[in-house]
Amino acid sequence: MRGDHMGNHQHGHGDVDWERLSASLTRRAEAYAPMTAQIIEQLRTAQPQPRRILDAGCGPGVIACALAESFPDAEVVAVDGTQALLDLTARRAERTGVADRVRTHLADLPDGLADVGEADVIWLGLALHHLGDQRAALAEFARRLAPGGTLVLLEGGLPARCLPRDIGIGRPGLQARLDVAQEDRFNEMRAALPDVKDEVEDWGALLTAAGLTHVETRTHLLDLPAPASPTVRAHVADLFGRLSGGLREGLDADDAATLDRLLDPDDVAGLDHRPDVFLLAAQTVHLGRKGA
Repeated sequence: MRGDHMGNHQHGHGDVDWERLSASLTRRAEAYAPMTAQIIEQLRTAQPQPRRILDAGCGPGVIACALAESFPDAEVVAVDGTQALLDLTARRAERTGVADRVRTHLADLPDGLADVGEADVIWLGLALHHLGDQRAALAEFARRLAPGGTLVLLEGGLPARCLPRDIGIGRPGLQARLDVAQEDRFNEMRAALPDVKDEVEDWGALLTAAGLTHVETRTHLLDLPAPASPTVRAHVADLFGRLSGGLREGLDADDAATLDRLLDPDDVAGLDHRPDVFLLAAQTVHLGRKGA
């Protein structure tokens, strides 16, 4: 399941409202579509004509379908540990006209890939940090590459910015404080994963340790200035809503009250009415190739 800093969640899901969550994931992926197109072009330089692409942790299938559209001769295998998201992927593939080349596979990562077969490209978008032993997982993904194949790893970058530092309500610098709270929550998430191992996040070195070569790293910019489109505004509302629910215990009363106002559809200072909403993000991408 694919998201932002909270990423491709492969750990336990519990009682999740999949209809609501999948809508949020889809809006996020659609808002980030210009950045995804940049990453696909980076991939095309390294792997111009893949025959088989594996989207590991496909979520609702937005990127799996974009890969199928971008590489019309390729089969795309969309893998996720949640059947509800695979069903959404299949329906999206039907709507976008690529259902003949997108198939779904229910599996947890990385062990469930044993019966998927080799791929020329494995797309690993914000999923690795949700696996306890990242080094071992990368080695397993590398084994699933066909000779000459490419692993695309999305990890790192910068937290997204959606509002000015001073928004006219509450203390200036709200998003910087949310970043701190989110980092604490991220560390808690990592610590609770099964078989978790601490790892220096030198992703290029980890790709090399997995046996991959021609490792390259590039950071892509998403710059969608104000005024925000409806798609971007909806994604920003999702983002702040999730932060409000997940981080509230770590915020002081003033920041919690500011979040309430931002999420209030009737407040003139809220996200639904502000002319200064934008989306600025930086995503780092690491590519590694398996020897022929």
